[in-house]
Amino acid sequence: MPGTYPAAPATLSDPLLTISRFLSSPTQIVRRVRDYKDLRFVSDQVLTQSFRSSGGAVLYEASEPFVSDRTVTAVASGSEYPGAEMPNGTAGLAAVLKWGQRTDLTDEEVTRNSRPGSAADRKLRKLINSVIKQVDSITMSAVNTAITANAAATVAWATIATATPFYDISKAKAQVRKLNLGYEPDVVIMDDDRYAALMNNQVVAGLMRRENEQNPVYTGEYQVIAGLRIIVTPNLPVTSTVIVADSSQLGGMADEESASPGYAKTDMGVEVKAIRKEEADKWTLQGRRITVPVIQEPGAGYRITGA
Repeated sequence: MPGTYPAAPATLSDPLLTISRFLSSPTQIVRRVRDYKDLRFVSDQVLTQSFRSSGGAVLYEASEPFVSDRTVTAVASGSEYPGAEMPNGTAGLAAVLKWGQRTDLTDEEVTRNSRPGSAADRKLRKLINSVIKQVDSITMSAVNTAITANAAATVAWATIATATPFYDISKAKAQVRKLNLGYEPDVVIMDDDRYAALMNNQVVAGLMRRENEQNPVYTGEYQVIAGLRIIVTPNLPVTSTVIVADSSQLGGMADEESASPGYAKTDMGVEVKAIRKEEADKWTLQGRRITVPVIQEPGAGYRITGA
């Protein structure tokens, strides 16, 4: 019988073989992980700068002054301009840590599932989400500790009828800007309960455009308030605290490049590796991120307490 060209692609009828090929390919793992659009680090949205570590640590300067060490004065005609120094910030050193976890995926879990790929998919999602939760918790704790400027909310936001979250946020934004150090707040960070209270606040609702498809009554979410992008996270160390910050100045994440073989690095910074354990008929899935949060400009943030 004459053949056809091009030949038909090979087919796989054994589910275990299909999953084995997937887990054996770092490239395929990365492509799959990119589909997890709902899994994203808050850390990289709050600390947007990028640092590179050397020898397991990162050296940085905190609170670098934005002005010279002397006041600008009038210069007489024909006179030399007075000299000034540009002071450096306080040197800081942060040690990079490897945050990771592993989980097992047995051959039985794969073959006994009506959708063989869902078992591996579920384990990968949970593994990555566990790494994100830990790193975000460390980052939010560091941010909350570093920021010293704060003020109490006018009224707790849960008191929906009388609370003034828009005023609280606008006032915090103003406190950062009035430092006149070049900070321009662009994000406001809160937990899910504060977010729910904000969406249902009567004052805020009254300020919004009515009968608009972008109204949170239809979309179920706020994206921006007072010119600040809203970031919601369950990993704030104090749930009643809301943070307003300049994400471009506050700091960054220092990730360490590793030469460990077999890891697939995703665009969200998590590295994933699948290891076949033939003696136990299973796969071991490992996820990690080698990083440390660096708070470079604590003055770029402001806390609203008791929200």
